[in-house]
Amino acid sequence: MPSKVLRNVTVLLIALMLLAGTWLWLTLHWNYSEGERAGYVQKLSKKGWLCKSWEGEIAMVSMPGAIPEKFSFSVRDDEVAHKINSLAGKRVVLIYRQHKLIPSTCFGDTEYFIADVREVAEGLPVSPPLPAIKP
Repeated sequence: MPSKVLRNVTVLLIALMLLAGTWLWLTLHWNYSEGERAGYVQKLSKKGWLCKSWEGEIAMVSMPGAIPEKFSFSVRDDEVAHKINSLAGKRVVLIYRQHKLIPSTCFGDTEYFIADVREVAEGLPVSPPLPAIKP
């Protein structure tokens, strides 16, 4: 009888571990949303006691003189973080992916993960213009 109980507990623990692993994989690989945010990087630093992650913030200004809106983000890739640091002080576009319900802050403090960054030349639109529709 005790061996049956031990086997059932073992099977239950394995099932729970598989379920947790599947949940973690889904939350990290399935995007809830994706998009772009333009602004000036205010800060970017590597934070954390045990799990270090790059955390940053950009100020998005819609028009001169307006109060900037802040957008907090996380970066998982060191190469992207260094690219963001190299563009400090310049207007940039951050390409992000939003991942909801991540079970731990070990992967980042926010649900917005930066996939890439590009510099915006002043006077040019943030996104490339859409192609003209031919009649």
